[in-house]
Amino acid sequence: MTTDGLAVPGRVLAIGAHPDDVEFGCGATLTKWASAGAHVELAVLTDGSKGTWNPDDDLSALVARRREEQLAALRRLGGVDVHFFAEVDGELEANARTREQVCVLLRAVRPDVVLGHDPWKQYRLHPDHRHAGQLVIDGIVAARDPHFFPGAGPPHRPAHLLLFEAQVVDHAEPVDDAAIQAKVEALLCHRSQWRSTMGIDEHDAEAGAQRAAFGRRVRDEISAASGEPFKLLSDL
Repeated sequence: MTTDGLAVPGRVLAIGAHPDDVEFGCGATLTKWASAGAHVELAVLTDGSKGTWNPDDDLSALVARRREEQLAALRRLGGVDVHFFAEVDGELEANARTREQVCVLLRAVRPDVVLGHDPWKQYRLHPDHRHAGQLVIDGIVAARDPHFFPGAGPPHRPAHLLLFEAQVVDHAEPVDDAAIQAKVEALLCHRSQWRSTMGIDEHDAEAGAQRAAFGRRVRDEISAASGEPFKLLSDL
């Protein structure tokens, strides 16, 4: 496994299924590159409307809240923009329509490096993660070929694809303490997900300790992998 890290790219696009997926998968790497001058953009493919355990929640309000949380997280990472596809949470499909949307975005942003979910992750349960990963792969293939969606802009071929949550990890991006701290803070911007995803109950007297424990968990995972772990594909 290589831990040398890629050269700082000029332009980066990270694509996640839900608000907070990008931060979990590659938040420290994005922060490192943004701090070094890279132009970083994000895309969120679903509206996050299933991201609650409360059956009585107002889902329209949740969608709006999650969008605001994602924008706050983007600022903490040092990114420039977020593209919200707003597919219904849990109903994302890798079809011709969504593939064209990803192709259009890739040709518009023209990233040197793309980051996304590994669609081949074994025993992955959430369908949105599987389909989001497949859309990244299919979108890259479409974006590089002028005969796919010829009205979607001039072709573009990224230099590298980094898959997070990877089945086979062969690359780790080294990140420093500042980048890891930014990742933790960006994740904590997703306050609607504290209880369900991060084990933090904001109404609990131990909420502060729970936040600290979550931060340690993130740091320990990165330390164990000698950086943020990915599958690296460069023959695109």
